[in-house]
Amino acid sequence: MANGGPVEHGFPHLETVRAAITALYRRLSYDTIRTFSASVVPADVAFADADDLYLGAQRVAREIVRHYRLPDARLIVAFRAMQHAANIELTAGPEYFVELNDRFRTHRRDIGAALAHEAMHVYLHRLELAFPGTRDNEILTDTAAAYLGAGWLLLDAYREDAASSQKLGYLTPEEFGYVLAKRALVFGEDPSPWFTSAQAYTAYVTGMARARRDGQQPPLTAAGWAGRRRYARDRRHAQDHAMAEAHGVSYAFSGAGPLRVSFPCPTCHQRIRVPVRGRVRARCALCGTVLECDT
Repeated sequence: MANGGPVEHGFPHLETVRAAITALYRRLSYDTIRTFSASVVPADVAFADADDLYLGAQRVAREIVRHYRLPDARLIVAFRAMQHAANIELTAGPEYFVELNDRFRTHRRDIGAALAHEAMHVYLHRLELAFPGTRDNEILTDTAAAYLGAGWLLLDAYREDAASSQKLGYLTPEEFGYVLAKRALVFGEDPSPWFTSAQAYTAYVTGMARARRDGQQPPLTAAGWAGRRRYARDRRHAQDHAMAEAHGVSYAFSGAGPLRVSFPCPTCHQRIRVPVRGRVRARCALCGTVLECDT
């Protein structure tokens, strides 16, 4: 939790974020992910200053658990002085003890954000889905929370001005915006009206621009002129020299006989392999996205 300190910006963890999205589709399946098409709505996790601290925290925890479809899980929420935003004890369940930073006693509107992250730890623990190393596993947790409809709360908890700053989670604000944008492009759901933080909205716009670029890379037909020109040059080189190297791009050529090109699906980032023969339509076997390509 960045609390008054510097907030990291940009996309330093983008490859891990993309790997996390792919891992979600592989572990959950397209059909299961579609059941999360509706996000947690602000009214369900609202926390007024007049609400009882513990009763209110338990109410929000129940709503987050319900959203993640963990009906037999119960989060027991407590508060204590600690360095991190929150901590959860992962056991066999059904009760899980969550400790929140004492800061949330007076920053109650962000309790939902902290619980969205901690409850996702329970969800992933039950799925037995994890990345090696604490850093990458926390990035997986943030990405899963955002992609499955509760992580917009984590981005909305980001606030920064000349005198102070606050950010929850391991992703940068722009990376949270990127994951939320990827979700929005799949489900047609715009989370921006829910943001109470102007900085969160700006990060979402930046993330959306980056997410749209994923669908504008060759050999997709939506690629821009410069990308198409480089793709044609790399294709000629691969055809003439039977080589697959194309540095600095996401696609790669292969095949000793008929040439083929592989590239990441702009939705789930699993690599797709198609023949190089002009206009083709490809369907991602993992997420079902149908892609128009000019190979």
